[in-house]
Order: sequence, then structure tokens, then C-alpha cells
Amino acid sequence: MASEQKGQIVAGCLAPHPPHLVYADNPSQNEAYSEGGWETLRWGYQRLARKLKNIDYDAIVIFTPHWQTYIGTHFLGLPQFKSKSVDPVFPNLFRYNYDLTVDVKLSEAMHDEAAAQGIITKMMRNPDFRVDYGTITSCHLLNPEWDKPIVTISSNRNTHYYSPEVMVEQATALGRACAKAIEESGKRVVLVASHSLSHRHFVEESPLPEDMSREHIYNHSQYVWDMKIIEMMREGKSREVIDIMPEFTEQTIAETEGGGLIWMLGAMGFPEYSAEIYGYQSVIGTGNVVACWDPNDETREYVL
Repeated sequence: MASEQKGQIVAGCLAPHPPHLVYADNPSQNEAYSEGGWETLRWGYQRLARKLKNIDYDAIVIFTPHWQTYIGTHFLGLPQFKSKSVDPVFPNLFRYNYDLTVDVKLSEAMHDEAAAQGIITKMMRNPDFRVDYGTITSCHLLNPEWDKPIVTISSNRNTHYYSPEVMVEQATALGRACAKAIEESGKRVVLVASHSLSHRHFVEESPLPEDMSREHIYNHSQYVWDMKIIEMMREGKSREVIDIMPEFTEQTIAETEGGGLIWMLGAMGFPEYSAEIYGYQSVIGTGNVVACWDPNDETREYVL
């Protein structure tokens, strides 16, 4: 039964998830220790986290490319997941002890609405399931207190067996389904697309990972593409961003190929207002931007 009060999406965040950012943050949950690093992104995250503290919301819904599924789109389906997440790529940096709460009712509502619209869906109810580092990194940096329940949505990669255009179509449809479920839930929700922009990266790691003298974008072409996408975001050209996404993905091996940004912008009705840009920086050669779409005219601000 639908809630008497309509739910709404109160913010949409593009939140990159390099595990280096948690490593550099030195939280008590992570076992590795650093001397800092990647401050431009971390400070941008801190400012966005302060903004979210001033927004009344009930849950975070996050789409992650590092929970890859090939038979449909999956949703977390238990009220609690507690374990250790070790990054398979950077286990030296990320060994995070997590204890997170899931809004199962909202998760099931989005699952059911997506299924009703013809999208193959499943609920993850295995208590031994290891939550991916994309979910943990983005949620930790946006809400380090972990005082809000989350819903994690997997990235269904079988759409790539067809074409990038099919991926855009499917991610948009999933976004619309999630938006409808949120509206009927009566809840106020923050959406999070957890990924970088350009994603070509170096294949060797600095002896000291946080040595910023070695940190730069992989190549100039990748940088130019990132700036083009960011400028379109600042100009409120969401639909144009989606239109150019297949070419951007191909040219820069962009992590947008997972569908998260398309899902989020589709759920928000392809905003025509400016995105708030909080910071851009490379991490091992990849391009990363922290950004937010605020549908409230009174609280939306021009950050960068």
C-alpha cells in the first residue's frame, strides 16, 4: 500500500570509490594506516557530507559497479550485514570492518517495482554475502557515522553483451522504477552513483601509495573528456551527458559503463539544473569527481 505522503529523492550524489580515499582517511574501521593523500577529493567529500547532514532524509540508495551480477539486478535483502571487506585489487590499502543497516522494506519495494516493469531482479538474503568496497567507500565518505540505513543495488553487466545503448536504456528504466518505489514509500532518499569518470589507470603502484608527487591523470585525452562531462553537468545538461555516454565510455574506459550515473539521473528525471561540483582529482590515473544534484532551489549552491 502506498504511503499517504509521497516520498522523494532529496539529493543525487556522484561519489567515486577509490579505496585510497578511505585508506587516506584513516578511519578506525580500516586496518591499513596512511600519511594522508588525495586531499582535493577527500575535502570535497567532507563538504558534501556536511551538506547532507543538513538535509532531512531516511535512507541512502547506492548503485555500485563493484557488485557485478549477470542474471538480473540484485538488491540487499537482510536488515544487517557485518563482516570484513578486503579490496581484491588493493588489499594493502583496504581491509574495512563494516557493520551496516539495510532498509529492507525500501529495498523490496524497488525490487518489486522493477520486476513489475519487466526488469529481472533478485534479493540478496545470504548473511555471508560480502558487501563490496564501492558501497563501503562511498557511504563511509558521505556518512562516516553510518547512522542512516542503506540499500545497495548491483550493476547488471549482461546488458553489455548487447551494446552500450542497451545499457543506457536498461539503467534508465531501472532509475524510473526506483523513483516510483521511493515516491510510494513516503521516504526521503539520497541516491548515490558510486563510480569515477575516466577509468584508465596505471598498472604499477607507488612504493608509498599516498606519494602525491606521482599522482596524475593517465593521459591528456582522458582529462579533456572528464572536463567536457563535468562542464555539461555544471550547465544542467543531463540528457546530453547521457547521449554522449557511449562514446565517453569507449574513449576513456569510463566506469560509467556500469550504469550508475544513468540510473541516478534517470530516477531524478534528468535534471536541467546545475550540478554542484565539490572536487576533481586523479587516483592512480583515473578521473574522479564528487558532485551533487540538489532538487531544492533554496539549498542548491554554486560550489566550484
